[in-house]
Amino acid sequence: MTRIRRIAGKALAWLALLVGLFFLTAWIGSAIPRNGGWEEPGDGVTIMVETNGIHTAIVMPLVTETKDWRTDFPATDLAAPGLAYTHVSVSWGEREVFLNTPTWADLSLPTVLNAATGGDGLLHVAHYIRPAPSPDHRELTISEAEYAKLVAAIEGQVLPAQQRKKYEGYSTYDVFYDAPGTYHLGNTCNQWTSDMLALAGVKTGWWTPFPGGVMKWVSAG
Repeated sequence: MTRIRRIAGKALAWLALLVGLFFLTAWIGSAIPRNGGWEEPGDGVTIMVETNGIHTAIVMPLVTETKDWRTDFPATDLAAPGLAYTHVSVSWGEREVFLNTPTWADLSLPTVLNAATGGDGLLHVAHYIRPAPSPDHRELTISEAEYAKLVAAIEGQVLPAQQRKKYEGYSTYDVFYDAPGTYHLGNTCNQWTSDMLALAGVKTGWWTPFPGGVMKWVSAG
């Protein structure tokens, strides 16, 4: 019994060390900038980066001269299609976590372990009406050219309608879609957000598995 306790103690110590190293590398990686010379322009397209404390998303105008997101994410896919939506929030994450955890109380250990070791990707799309800025919904102005790059990056994550399935969202104004990519500890929902911003040329962290690593690059105003 004593030997078993020693082995268990060593295993827990190694686990704690690995978890600590993960958090440390995440902190370091999120502090190293991509597009370090970028500065927010005085005018252009205003987007938002939002968080719920666990997950981040990019909020964009529903319709601009550059992109009409209604072609990719029609309101008819929503439970409440007839409202005057003005913005669309797009994020990416792990299928089972998205579909089977409507609240964080529903999150189970098997779901977490599956996501950490490799799960299928899914897009979460929410439609908003004039979202107000707040500490969790931070405005960011980018140039027209940068917005076009952001649009192109996100379009690359959108499967054609005939190749994707849609899934009921958490409320009447959101929906899920099949999406490419594999979720794992090195490629999280928050990494996806910073990758999209980086492809647009915006300053953000290199490795951002946690929401704080994304949000710290966006001024709270």
